[in-house]
Amino acid sequence: MNGTLYLIPTPLGGDDPSGTIPGPVTDRMLSLKTFVVEELRTARRYLSFCGLKGQIAGLDLHELNEHTKDEEIEALLPLFRDGNDVGLMTEAGLPAVADPGAKLVALCHRHGIRVVPLSGPSSLMMALMASGMNGQSFAFLGYLPAKADERKTAVREAEKRSASLRQTQIFIETPYRNDAMLADLVNVCRPSTSICIAANLTMDDEYIRTFTASKWKDMVTKGFSIGKRPCVFLIMAQR
Repeated sequence: MNGTLYLIPTPLGGDDPSGTIPGPVTDRMLSLKTFVVEELRTARRYLSFCGLKGQIAGLDLHELNEHTKDEEIEALLPLFRDGNDVGLMTEAGLPAVADPGAKLVALCHRHGIRVVPLSGPSSLMMALMASGMNGQSFAFLGYLPAKADERKTAVREAEKRSASLRQTQIFIETPYRNDAMLADLVNVCRPSTSICIAANLTMDDEYIRTFTASKWKDMVTKGFSIGKRPCVFLIMAQR
């Protein structure tokens, strides 16, 4: 009999789960001995913080990140034998959302292994909640292209789609490219298009603001910088 894959959320910032991770989720995590994680070092630190300090050496940890090959993911199937349950964790937030762990989830479905998602913080939904934009029709675009010309084209297409469908467009960026992304947004989008920046969600210096592209452009001209913080971008265009 196969075990179950538990999708374990982690805090969006820092290791302290008390403000964002429900107690039953932590209890489930502490009951497991096998984990598939995005980065071993941070996973060990988080597990230790949650109550497994001094027991980390006895856990069975496996790494799954953007560099993991498909055949290496297939090789994780034996972890579920004999009813052994496995926890999947990403670096921050919900596993398998804009996260390579989705491949393990898909593999489990193909082999009839039960998948159980556990409650926790989603930066995407929190940003949408706080944006004031359309929460009934929205699309998550993931990461836009890294090359400047391709990124600008993707922004134009997202704005056009937002205007025609009345749909909020949500995307994320690598923190060190945050300011380049904002510069593209204010230079490509129409002045009336709404842009929301949601950075460092759930942390003490959380920053969430929605302004028009023209106002953001004025702020950027005066020196505004998002900095290298985890950030969600949302746009909503007028017809």
